[in-house]
Amino acid sequence: MRQLSYADGVNLPEVCVCYLLRSSDDGWEILLGEKKTGLGRGKLVGPGGKLELGETPVQAVAREVLEEVGLSIDIASLKLIGKLTYPFPHRPEWSQKSWAFVCERWDGELIESAELKPIWFRMDDIPFGRMWDDANYWLPRALGGEFVEATFTFGPDGNSVESTTFSSND
Repeated sequence: MRQLSYADGVNLPEVCVCYLLRSSDDGWEILLGEKKTGLGRGKLVGPGGKLELGETPVQAVAREVLEEVGLSIDIASLKLIGKLTYPFPHRPEWSQKSWAFVCERWDGELIESAELKPIWFRMDDIPFGRMWDDANYWLPRALGGEFVEATFTFGPDGNSVESTTFSSND
């Protein structure tokens, strides 16, 4: 797994996430999945996971989407929407850096895997209350077209964002 040198000297594992978007009769929809195992079990997340040694974020997100929901994404249509850092001071083993993408083109049949139960949601009805708390702060901005680079420090409960720092892109 690739590592990122963090400002305080801690190496953070790198992960990736992809939000698949599609147009429907009711407007735009986003694919989320109910996490069935591991960190975040029970939460709604985008397909994704850890980068393996030697993988780029794009390669990792393509692999993870295929493994978790059975879809082969069109890498040329991937758009990077965020670089997010997640310190968990009270659970340092959970700390990570995430590369977030959206994608509107893929092939294959949507499947449920051992890790994720995929569910389509209308874009105007995303269930943020069932997602990690940080999604409230950055995902609407990113889905609205803004590139987001931010750090979300989680509190002692491991669920609530304690502080947020958005990097200036000026």
